[in-house]
Amino acid sequence: MATVTIWNEFRHEREDEDVAAVYPDGMHETIAAGLAEHTDGSATDHEIHTATLDEPEHGLTTDVLERTDVLLWWGHEAHDEVDDGIVDRVQQRVLEGMGLIVLHSGHYSKPFKRLLGTSCSLQYREDGGTERLWVVDPGHPIADGLEESIELPQTEMYGEPFDVPEPDRLVFVSWFEGGEVFRSGCCYRRGSGRIFYFRPGHETYPIYEHDAVRRVLRNAVEWATPTDGSPRTFGERD
Repeated sequence: MATVTIWNEFRHEREDEDVAAVYPDGMHETIAAGLAEHTDGSATDHEIHTATLDEPEHGLTTDVLERTDVLLWWGHEAHDEVDDGIVDRVQQRVLEGMGLIVLHSGHYSKPFKRLLGTSCSLQYREDGGTERLWVVDPGHPIADGLEESIELPQTEMYGEPFDVPEPDRLVFVSWFEGGEVFRSGCCYRRGSGRIFYFRPGHETYPIYEHDAVRRVLRNAVEWATPTDGSPRTFGERD
């Protein structure tokens, strides 16, 4: 069992009627619903919590993060409003072993940029075109149970160049109607923590209700959950 915290700005859903129509309770609640069920519809045994930007300490108190095994992060319009002290906490917990799953426009979030050390910039186009995510590492646990590709009928285009370090493992590559391609499923290790960047998830499309996308997120939580390993010790030895 993992303790999972889903973090969402929760701004678009409260300010934009079109977004509220797709995610009336917020994207974090839709994501939580997808994580709460196994593929066969039975309930998982994960302990799932949500946190949002406008809560005290953005909902990410020291106690919350200490208890979190995997943190999912969705941000878009208010990256700069995230307090640097909270970013420090998230970074430290990842280095200690907490898993981090960064979703869609969270590539510009402070924690992701801090941990990767690059601008994380890319190209984009909001055209509502089709995206096909090809599984390029079918043996990876995050691809477990998927077909050879995932088709999303309407989405926002992200295109290369994507200014991130070379992934440790690349699970998905996307193709878009305009011909662009994009590294859509990138795995990293920072300290003892595992990081997965997953591209799909624009706020005006019901992508987090898509069965295959939910399967990816469930698999990613399992992959990113900390496991027991040998102790890590630093400093002078006797």
